[in-house]
Amino acid sequence: MKNSALLIIDVQNDFCLKGALEVKEANSIITPINQLINFFKKKSLFIIATKDWHPENHKSFAVNSGKNIGDFGELNGLSQVFWPVHCVQNSFGSEFHKELLPIENVVYKGENPEVDSYSGFFDNGKKFKTNLDDILKKNEINTLYIGGLATDYCVKYTVLDALSLSYNVFLLTDCIKGVNINTDDSDKAIEEVKQKGAHLINSKEILNI
Repeated sequence: MKNSALLIIDVQNDFCLKGALEVKEANSIITPINQLINFFKKKSLFIIATKDWHPENHKSFAVNSGKNIGDFGELNGLSQVFWPVHCVQNSFGSEFHKELLPIENVVYKGENPEVDSYSGFFDNGKKFKTNLDDILKKNEINTLYIGGLATDYCVKYTVLDALSLSYNVFLLTDCIKGVNINTDDSDKAIEEVKQKGAHLINSKEILNI
């Protein structure tokens, strides 16, 4: 597993149980993610996480755009789901869940109030690139094991961008949960990333190596 990294997406309070944008059964992925964190640490492999990090005036928040929560529309020329206020910078909701083991390397996304940022690599308009790719390249990473929240949004787009940047990607199927505005959104997301070249893997397959 040399040159591999564990990439954890947005395991933050607002996406977990009783959060502002709670993802159903989100808390169930924390134990397998923690097992992987320990595994990667023991093997001295790289670990990194992303955080949604929105300013209070972010226009993807329904209240800031005169929309209802869950509405589909457009934001600066891009298709947009309008969300409840969530993961506001330096708020409790933006913190990693307390049960998640500490992660030293963190990348912040979603700071521009004019555009949403699902992917850990780019904003939704591909106009701004985070430092994630640079950090991974600096550490000579070419293979990513990705889990977190939510399957059908931030995980999906992070995986797709990782593939477009020529990373070898393994999606951790027991370490993801989805929003599922439509009941099959997560299933469709998993199938899409698989068709684009992502490998599906259960954390137990890694832990048994």
